[in-house]
This record gives sequence, structure tokens and C-alpha cells, in this order.
Amino acid sequence: MTFLAIVALAFGYLLGSIPFGLLITRAAGLGDVRSIGSGNIGATNVLRTGHKGLAAATLLLDMLKGTVAVLAARQAGGGLEIAAGLGAFLGHIFPVWLSFRGGKGVATYIGVLAGTMWQAALAFAGVWIVVAFLFRYSSLAALVAASAVPFILLASGHSDYAVLFAVMSVIVVVTHRANISRLRSGAEPRIGAGR
Repeated sequence: MTFLAIVALAFGYLLGSIPFGLLITRAAGLGDVRSIGSGNIGATNVLRTGHKGLAAATLLLDMLKGTVAVLAARQAGGGLEIAAGLGAFLGHIFPVWLSFRGGKGVATYIGVLAGTMWQAALAFAGVWIVVAFLFRYSSLAALVAASAVPFILLASGHSDYAVLFAVMSVIVVVTHRANISRLRSGAEPRIGAGR
């Protein structure tokens, strides 16, 4: 790994590690979002506060962390957007400021994908919508969509990006291991159901 790639990775990581979910809920006077629900800082957990607007803001900002990291690094050339995108994704999941306990990574994953190849981000959204409509599980929809992305990128001739998102998709599966366990046992809440 070259020096510039290390710098891009570090830049992406620091950007990705900004805990918007925690900052937004604290600013709104709701306390520490990590004390409720799943205990993470992502938009889904922010939604459990009952404030849809704050959850939407968290989702958008967590996505933008990935997109901005990729687009900024791309200006330097040399494929540095791959390192920056990976850094942003890892920063969101393992933020140094929060003892490396962050979100599950889906929003930042989408943001990195949007900055890398927006058509693939639209494909992710399409797969998510179809699976969510058919099965009513948000986690399952995210897992299926993330699993499809590397193959979509490979089929479109972007093997370098496919490798990046294959790694990221595996990490998404790992961060959703509790959801997978609940899906298997039938305990995972469906979209629209009470939590």
C-alpha cells in the first residue's frame, strides 16, 4: 500500500467515524442513543427514539460520509477512492471515538457505492425494495442487496470495485449476525411492526 493510499484510508476513516446518530440525538436533547434498542449509532436505532426526521438526517449524513470520502479521494487519482471508501465504511462501524463500537455500516456502504458507481447504488436500492416488499424484513433486504452488489459490479466490468464491495459485504453480514440469528428463529421484527 502506497503512502497516498494510507492517507486516503485514514482520511476516509476519520470522516466515517463521525458519529452523526449520537451527535444528532444529543443535540435534540434525547440523550445517548446507545442506551436504547440495539445500542448502535445508526439510523435504525435513532428511529427507535420516535423521531423520524432525526433518523432520516442520520441516514443521509451516514451515507454522505461514504460519498464524500470517495469523491474527494477520486480528485487525487490513482484509484485512491477505493482506500477512502473502505476507510469511511470501517470508520462508521469501528469509530475510534466510541471505543470502536459504531453502526452496522449499511448507510455508509450505500454512500460509498453511490460515490463509486451510482448505477450500482440504484441497483442496490432496487433489490432492497423488492426483498423488503416481499418479505417485510429490512435486515434481510439489506443483506441480499449487499450480497448482490459485488456480482453487479463484476458483471459491469468493474472488478476492482467488485473486490472492495465483496469485502464490505462480508463485513455487513458479520455486523448483522444478531439479525440473522433472529431471522432464523422468526424473532426479527418486520417492517412496520412494533419494536
